[in-house]
Amino acid sequence: MDDLVDQVVGNVGIARPVAERAVGIVLDFLATEGPADTVRAMPGTAEAAAAHAEGDGLLGSVGGIMGVGSRLMSAGLGMSEIQGVARVLIAHARDKAGDQDVNAIVDSTPGLSQFLRHIQAGFGGKPNYAFLNL
Repeated sequence: MDDLVDQVVGNVGIARPVAERAVGIVLDFLATEGPADTVRAMPGTAEAAAAHAEGDGLLGSVGGIMGVGSRLMSAGLGMSEIQGVARVLIAHARDKAGDQDVNAIVDSTPGLSQFLRHIQAGFGGKPNYAFLNL
């Protein structure tokens, strides 16, 4: 997981503790909402997800993709940083697991493909889904 966190820090420009938390939040979401066996099969995923599992309180009770967004914003990320984290995570996952596994995770996780399409489009920009290969 250290190489993934390093990529997030370098590409998104956020502090390492924030990057660690962001990666953990996303992995916790994927392990909870997506195909847990596929997600947890990636080295270091189970530990990172467990370290950042949903907590108590209002943000911990919001589920799904909206809950992830709320949790990432409460970690101090803005929308452009959330977009950057998502791009780095997808690229890293494709590199490590391959297109087929990543597409399976995206397709079977409620709301994820729509979220990724939305962030790729940006705010009013023309969508470009090529990086997702969906």
